Amino acid sequence: MGDTATPSSIPDDDELIVDFARYSEGILDEKFLRRKYHFVDDRTWELLGQDESLIEKIELCRARRVRSGATKRELAQKHIVRAPDVLNNIMSDPNANHRHVVDAIKTLDALADPGPERAPASDERYSIVINLGNDEKIRIDKQIGRVDPHAGESLDHAPQELLPMIAAKKDNDDGSRGGAW
Repeated sequence: MGDTATPSSIPDDDELIVDFARYSEGILDEKFLRRKYHFVDDRTWELLGQDESLIEKIELCRARRVRSGATKRELAQKHIVRAPDVLNNIMSDPNANHRHVVDAIKTLDALADPGPERAPASDERYSIVINLGNDEKIRIDKQIGRVDPHAGESLDHAPQELLPMIAAKKDNDDGSRGGAW
């Protein structure tokens, strides 16, 4: 934006409008905005506050952010970072109810290590191929540790409704076919 932003150079800057909406929601502070947009003098700040067109754009942006849930998410993210200190105070308080201490310990443990659902996906894979005959195969190719049970799964020519019958089908001792067929 150059060294000093002026009101006439700003109203069409979408990023600034979103940042000012975030400022009005309490997510960003004035010091951050002044530094980011080089508002070094109070006069520029005051002119921005008097620009009705800019204010209208910021209010519309705030309404969109509230409807989309962005404001709620960002405020929650801003405040949740204090949770470990609060939980530590509960955990460390010798007069705290033991149940609350245990709950604080469990919650801190979950925050410290959120487990495999948030861990980066491994590059290791496993592959299962079931040959059904007549060039029909069931192929399952998945990453190890992936949370989504259907990710990477592909079925070639085998309808889902046949899978229980395939599992039940077996050969008898004399070589003849038994089971569902």
